[in-house]
Amino acid sequence: MIRTRRSSVQLDAALLTLLFGAIGFIGYRVTVGLHYNWNWAVIPQYIFRYDEESGRWVANYLLQGLLTTIRLSLWSGMLALLFGLFMALARTGRSLFWRMVSRSYVELMRNLPPLVLIFIFYFFLADQLALLLGIDDLVRNSGERLQSVIGLLFCKPEQLSAFLAAVVTLAVFEGAYITEIIRAGIQGVERQQWEASHALGLTRLHALRYIILPQAMRQVLPPLAGQFISLIKDSAIVSIISIQELSYQGTQLMASTYLTIEVWVTIALMYLLLTFPASMGVGWLEKKFARGRA
Repeated sequence: MIRTRRSSVQLDAALLTLLFGAIGFIGYRVTVGLHYNWNWAVIPQYIFRYDEESGRWVANYLLQGLLTTIRLSLWSGMLALLFGLFMALARTGRSLFWRMVSRSYVELMRNLPPLVLIFIFYFFLADQLALLLGIDDLVRNSGERLQSVIGLLFCKPEQLSAFLAAVVTLAVFEGAYITEIIRAGIQGVERQQWEASHALGLTRLHALRYIILPQAMRQVLPPLAGQFISLIKDSAIVSIISIQELSYQGTQLMASTYLTIEVWVTIALMYLLLTFPASMGVGWLEKKFARGRA
């Protein structure tokens, strides 16, 4: 046992040495081969800046983009969970019509590129539906307090239509995968559970609410958390419709400063700051539920 553990430690040390060696080699080739001048000292000022008017440190471009990514991911994740739960119940229901609707939705979303969906929803929601509902005029004529609330919870008031289009697009796209995750969880519950609930006189709705869904959600919680991690990464695609999330801010900053590698390495670390704790949480959930099943 001690020898095996010592061999494992030596292997880990060798792999870490190779990893850091590869990083050092890449840095050397960038510096020498591309004649790249590193300038990491200016990166912190694009994360925080000192506001002389308020006399305090405030978020700058990259941190603002990170906060927008968090808001976008949270709203899209909640809406995608609602879509997925509804469509999963329809997919496993008794109605042939709703089963066909749910299956068509899943197959359509899983076989279309998200880039195409972004443009379709953006030009429909932002230009047509938002104009029909008068969202822009409503926000423009609202008071400063409401606009500050919109800025805190969503985005800048003048970008609300595009932000809502991005949220709906991500939610609809990710909801198709969540549908399949929840459907698998529902169908993974033993049939005897359904029979026992019917024997107790429970309706299908009550059986789902009190017996089936609690067991199914316990099984699908780790893959749902993993899908939320994918949602955080997929949110970068909405930068093409000028949503000022992290990738968009990085693109603008790179174009103005020419700090290509510094900016994108910083952005990669900021995405890792969001996704790595979520990955650790998924691992903890899997171990916890594995112990519970044991």
